[in-house]
Amino acid sequence: MTTVDEQGRPEPPLDGDEVTTLLGFLDFHRATLAWKCAGLDSAGLRATHPPSSMTLGGLLKHLAYVEDHWFSYVLRGRDRMAPFDAVDWRATPDWDWESAADDTPDQLVGLWEDAVKRSRAALAEADGDLSRRARRALRDGSTPSLRWILVHMVEEYCRHNGHADLIRESIDGSSGE
Repeated sequence: MTTVDEQGRPEPPLDGDEVTTLLGFLDFHRATLAWKCAGLDSAGLRATHPPSSMTLGGLLKHLAYVEDHWFSYVLRGRDRMAPFDAVDWRATPDWDWESAADDTPDQLVGLWEDAVKRSRAALAEADGDLSRRARRALRDGSTPSLRWILVHMVEEYCRHNGHADLIRESIDGSSGE
C-alpha cells in the first residue's frame, strides 16, 4: 500500500527493490513539483525570484522536455513529441524556459502531465530491466542504462524542486520541503 503525505505525494518505499525505490523517489519528486505549482495563475507561473529569471512555468515546460528527452527520445529511440519536435535547439537552447511565458497554466500543466504519462509507458515497456540500454546514443556515442536514466531523472527533479520551493515561497509565502 502506498502512503501519501499531507501534500498528496506518494512516499517512496522504505524496503522496496531497486526498481520500486527509484520509481518511488521519481514519483515523489514529480508530485513535489506538482504541489509547488498547484493553484497558480499565469502571473504566478511567470513570477521570478531575482536575480534568477527562472519561473515555475519554465520549470514545468523544461521538465516536460526532460521527461520526453530521456524516456521517449533517448530510451525508446522515438522522435521528439510536439511541441519539442519543432524547436531549433541549437539556435534557441533555452526555448523551453523562455517560451513558457506564452502558455496558459492549463497548457503548461497538461504538457508536463502528458510527458510524465509517456515516460511511465516507456518505463512499463522496459519491464523493470534496469540494465536495458537506451536505443539512442548520446553525443559522445555512449548509451546509458535505464538505471542511469532513472537516477539522473531523480537528480533533475531534486535540483529543480529546490528552485521551485524558493520561487513558490517568494510568490505567496508557501513553503515546505
